[in-house]
Amino acid sequence: MKDSKLHFRTPLITTPFHARTSAANKLNAWAPWAGYTTALSYSDETMEYTALRNQAGLYDLSPMVKYAITGPDALRFLNRLTLRDVSKLQPGNVHYTAWCDDAGKLIDDGTLFHLAPGRYRLCCQERHLPWLLDSAIGFDVSIEDESEKVAALSLQGPCSFAILARAGLEAAQGLKPFQLMDFAFDGGMLTISRTGFTADLGYELWTTPQAALSLWDHLMVKGADHGLRPIGTTALNMTRIEAGFMIANMDFVSATTALRPDRLRSPFDMGLEWMIDFNKGHFNGRAALKREKESGSTKWAFVGLDIEGNVEAEHALIYDNRKTEVGHITASLWSPTVKRNIALAMLRRPYHAERSGNLWVEIYALRELEYHKLMVKAQVVPRQFFNPPRRRANPPGLY
Repeated sequence: MKDSKLHFRTPLITTPFHARTSAANKLNAWAPWAGYTTALSYSDETMEYTALRNQAGLYDLSPMVKYAITGPDALRFLNRLTLRDVSKLQPGNVHYTAWCDDAGKLIDDGTLFHLAPGRYRLCCQERHLPWLLDSAIGFDVSIEDESEKVAALSLQGPCSFAILARAGLEAAQGLKPFQLMDFAFDGGMLTISRTGFTADLGYELWTTPQAALSLWDHLMVKGADHGLRPIGTTALNMTRIEAGFMIANMDFVSATTALRPDRLRSPFDMGLEWMIDFNKGHFNGRAALKREKESGSTKWAFVGLDIEGNVEAEHALIYDNRKTEVGHITASLWSPTVKRNIALAMLRRPYHAERSGNLWVEIYALRELEYHKLMVKAQVVPRQFFNPPRRRANPPGLY
């Protein structure tokens, strides 16, 4: 592991898989993610997306921020921190969760892994170590940023289990969605969870940096006949839009970084009210969220939109009756799979429901160096545009 005191000399560090990802990156297309260099695309982002939906893709997940939370009070601390009841999360399982500040505004969302009794891993988009440490005052708990200690890959797509089976990891067949299992690999341990960010059959693999390259090579060899290919963030983002999944500081601004009070969002704004457990006892933001629920004062709704035509509406404004601005689009895509012009959007209530019948999207389409203004009709639809049965199939299919 690199000396963190010298990090200023290399503002972006590389992941344990960089020797393979850099060799495969024919476009030399890179972007920063949580202090790491990560691939946007390797050779053809359309083919990478196609692999995710029809074969399988391998994504370097190592930059994801990972916190080890351990100790006698780990459960109490996490129940105080997050919205869901962590006592219901048994060892060997994962759940999706979120956490707020005291005003009930979202800080981040992520996945919580219950690795063993008293041992958890919290994975998220943004870094929160100072805030987590402050929140842990009074608890007998240890919190460590283990991002550099864990090498991670996301293996996604209909052929993902078939590849694991060929790789000698066929016992992963027993994993239901949001379960995890440990395997011996390359003289160490490999954890496989049936989780992902694509709304498809898929797995995430967690190991040590020392075993990273051998894991990559093993999967690529065993997955060759199934069309496995490395995929970058661009293709993955296409699938997450189809899945209707949100990302901090893309679909909502974290309460720890927002400069304008009107940019803050609550779990009710983002459609996460289903995870709030008011019966588990006190947690960050509970009083504010309870007031919001009882008063019905939620201002926004995070929705899916089906937009006429085929011009992507990235960051477009949304109007009622072509006149009154009522929202904005946070992510958009012409979906090759569902063959629709789709978007994720924030709408002011009640334009998400009873007043949703006359919505228009203002798109500025670039056509040969000139922007053309388009006003196109939009319809509110369920946010999960793609949700195939194979995602939940148990046992998983051998495609």
